[in-house]
Formats: sequence, structure tokens, C-alpha cells
Amino acid sequence: MARRRRGRPVNGMLIVDKPQGLSSNDVVQKAKRLFGAQKVGHTGSLDPLATGVLPLCFGEATKFSQFLLSSDKKYWVRIKLGVATDTGDADGDVIAQSEASHVTAVDVEGTLGSFRGDIEQIPSMFSALKHNGQPLYKLARQGIEVPRDARCVHIFSNELVGFGNCEFELEIHCSKGTYVRTIAEEIGKALNVGAHVTALRRLSAGPFDEDDLISLDRLETERESGSLDKFLMPTASAVGQWPEVRLTDATSFYLKQGQPALVPHAPSSGWVRLCELNGQEESFLGVGEVLDDGRVAPRRLVAG
Repeated sequence: MARRRRGRPVNGMLIVDKPQGLSSNDVVQKAKRLFGAQKVGHTGSLDPLATGVLPLCFGEATKFSQFLLSSDKKYWVRIKLGVATDTGDADGDVIAQSEASHVTAVDVEGTLGSFRGDIEQIPSMFSALKHNGQPLYKLARQGIEVPRDARCVHIFSNELVGFGNCEFELEIHCSKGTYVRTIAEEIGKALNVGAHVTALRRLSAGPFDEDDLISLDRLETERESGSLDKFLMPTASAVGQWPEVRLTDATSFYLKQGQPALVPHAPSSGWVRLCELNGQEESFLGVGEVLDDGRVAPRRLVAG
């Protein structure tokens, strides 16, 4: 007999302003409790030190979390020169210190070109990546270090937006899998003074940015006066930046059966958002991919 899931069925996206000091999973559990929801997940961890855009998927929206995991991100980061830590951020233990008062903004600017475009990064031992089923950070806390393969990421932009008192600020637009802490550490090494992250804020994740944010404190307050569902964004917003393909009843029938179909005016390639027309109303059906022969194949559909 299947175990009955606790909570109520809730579907949609919630874009939380993650507070400093909480893990991403802490935020998920708080949101799940506040909404009394059956199923909630996040779309890519933020370190406890970090704040900002943390999209949460409720119910049917969890089917599309993978697309947010693979989306581009934007960050603001403050980096301290002259101090290196074992974690690459202010939550770690200091492992080296050096004089950094001679470093100028021009010096920092001179390093940034090496951290634009395609770059390779070796993930930190204090990351959430797993080795034989164990998160690396748990191994690191036991004093265990394991080999990690370098990974290619793409830095679309990396701009200096503040400098002073042996600290500088960057705004970074990057691909999935980028470790901002690693960029900070590598800049410190390039300047021969060491460096670590003292503050980090995610400004956007895929289609979501700071305009979409709601704080946990406000959710707590609003819960006392009524339903929180008004703060949920539609499930379709998870792929809101994708081109929309509108389906007739006949076409949607085939896609719901898992069969590709020709759709007039569809893009010639790539991923699309599928919208079913019901009279004058539209409903989100899921996502599809345009095949080489021009047909649209269903990839992930919401429950009927």
C-alpha cells in the first residue's frame, strides 16, 4: 500500500529571498511548513553565507526544476584580499594571511580577463557535489580530500563595481555550475595575496530576479492573515523565457500520448513551452523539443 503523502497539493513557483545563515534545504523545509505543502524542492543550492534569489518548486513545478538548475545565474560578491580560508568564504577557517594594501583596483581589473568566457574550475572540497554518495563538504569536515575533475563553465561577464579597504565587489553573470568562491580564491592567487568571499548575493536565476522575491519573514506574517498561495507564480514561469507553442485540441492529444506532432508556426529548433488552447483560455501543458524534422516532441508534461 502506497504511503499517503502529508500536506496539501500545491503547485507553482515561489521565489524566496534566502536569508544569510540558512541552508537552501532549511528554506525548503520552512516553505513546506508555511504552505502545508506536499512537495517542495529548490533549484540549486546557495551557501549559508549567501542571500538572494532561490526559486522553490511546488508540486507539478518540481518536474521543471532541472531546467532552472541548468540556467544562467547572476551574482554580486564582495571579496576580501589578504586572507585565505579553507572554504573560500568567511564561514571557513583562516589558512593564510598576507599584506594586501598595495593592491589597486587596476591590479584587480588586470586579473578579470582570465575569468571571462570559458574557464575551467576545480570544485571546492566544501561544495555540495558528491563523491561515492557523500557530499564533499562532509568529507572535508572530516579532514578528507579526494581528487576532483576540473569542469568547464562560462563567464558571460565579470565586472568590478566597487573597491576599497582591501576589498572589492564584482557582478558576475555565469553559467550553471560556476563557483564564485573559486573565482575569488583564484583572483587572490593571481595577485599573490590570497582572498575569500565575505558576502554573496544571487541577483537572478534563469527568468527570475530580485523583483520576484519574497522574504520568509513576510510569509510568516502573511500566513497569520490568510492564504499564502497568492505569492505563488505559475508553474509555466519556470520556463517563462522559452518560446511558446500553442496547441489545438487535436495536436495536444498526440503530445499527451507521448507522440511528436507538427505544430504550425513553431520554432525550427530548441526547447519550447507548450500551451493548450481551450476556447478562449490557455493552459500550460509542459515543455517540448523541436526535432530535426520540425515536429515538436513532448519532454515533460504536467499531470492531466
